[in-house]
Amino acid sequence: MSSTIADIRKDYKLKSLLEQDVAPDAIRQFDTWWQEALNSEIDEINAMTLATASVDGVPAARIVLLKGYDERGFVFFTNYDSFKGMHLAENPRACLVFYWKELERQVRITGLVEKTSADESDVYFNSRPEGSRIGAWASPQSKVIANREWLDEQEKKYTRDFAAQPLKRPAHWGGYRVKPISIEFWQGRPSRLHDRIQYTLQGDNTWTIERLAP
Repeated sequence: MSSTIADIRKDYKLKSLLEQDVAPDAIRQFDTWWQEALNSEIDEINAMTLATASVDGVPAARIVLLKGYDERGFVFFTNYDSFKGMHLAENPRACLVFYWKELERQVRITGLVEKTSADESDVYFNSRPEGSRIGAWASPQSKVIANREWLDEQEKKYTRDFAAQPLKRPAHWGGYRVKPISIEFWQGRPSRLHDRIQYTLQGDNTWTIERLAP
C-alpha cells in the first residue's frame, strides 16, 4: 500500500449526533439534515450513490440524482433498460448513500424499490430541459454503441422527429422509488469514534432507533 495514500486522513469535529437530539421518525430526521445541507449551499447535495445487485448477487454502484422524497421514499429517474434498471428488475432492492463532506455527514438508506406511477414520471419528464428529454430518446443507456458520432446522429434524428410533434416521455424511461427499511445517519467525530444512529422500520410503521459502534 502506498504510504502517501495511507497517510491521508482528516479528523472530524464539526458536530455530534446524540439519541436525544434526533427525530422519532427517520424521514423527519432526513428532512432536518437535508435542510441544513441546503442552507450550507453544498454543491449538488442531491447527488447520491445508488448500489444495486443482480439476482445472483453481483453488485454495481453509480452516482444518480435525488429528485424527490417524502414518507413514501426517495425518488430518482433513469432509463428502465439501463444496467441499473436490469438489476432492479431482477432484484428490486437498493442502497442509497449521501456524503456531505462539508458537514462531515453521511446518510445510508436501504430499501425496496418500485417504479413511480406513469403520471409522476410524466410530470418530471416534462419539467426537464428539451435537450435532456431528447437525450432520453437518443441514448440506449448502458448499451455498447459504435462511437460518439453515432450518438450525435441519434440526437439530431430525434430533434428532427419531434420538431413538429409533442416531446413525450418514452416508455423505457421513468422513475423509481426506494422505500426505506433502514436509514443510518453518520456524523464524523474525532479519533474515528463517529456517531452512527440507525433507524429500522417496524411492522406498525414506527422506527426503532439504535446506536451503532463506529
